Amino acid sequence: MLVAGVDVDMPAQQPLHDIQILRDLGVEHIVNSVQSSFRGDLIAALEATGATLAFDAIGGGKLASQVLSGMEAVASASAKTYSGYGSSVYKQVYIYGSLDTGPTELTRGFGMSWGIGGWLLSNFLAKVGPEAVARLKARVAAEIKTTFASHYTRTISLLEALDPDVIAAYSRRATGEKFLINPNLAVD
Repeated sequence: MLVAGVDVDMPAQQPLHDIQILRDLGVEHIVNSVQSSFRGDLIAALEATGATLAFDAIGGGKLASQVLSGMEAVASASAKTYSGYGSSVYKQVYIYGSLDTGPTELTRGFGMSWGIGGWLLSNFLAKVGPEAVARLKARVAAEIKTTFASHYTRTISLLEALDPDVIAAYSRRATGEKFLINPNLAVD
């Protein structure tokens, strides 16, 4: 989950080399969701960035709830008065991935000013209109070897894509583990 320069890692799925990739992208705060210091580290990162909006690639589990609660902790800490409904700061999480296909679990601890929803690029592009889509496409084309570059763990043929060992490898749902299926590869 990337939160305004904050990356919340799930190490079981996130290889250590990705931390350097994140640093190279300019991510200043990387917190580990399985460390005992996670909540404090997350709150410190949210406080440093002022983030109230997050995008969640994980989808299932408690992470979205933990991030919303962290945002509320930061917002409530500077409140001038107490409210039983929490702060008035609107906090949001958009789920755009499904690395965890289980239910998204929300444990209420983030006040009453919050939202959670899904986010898909295709839906966004349909909403913004043709002029914005053209600008975005031009930006992607201009930055295809930098910002929007893709790196693949392995390029496989259509036949390899059916091999059970290869299926197990590309089904792991791990960040930084992309497979490219090239139908033009020769079959061995």
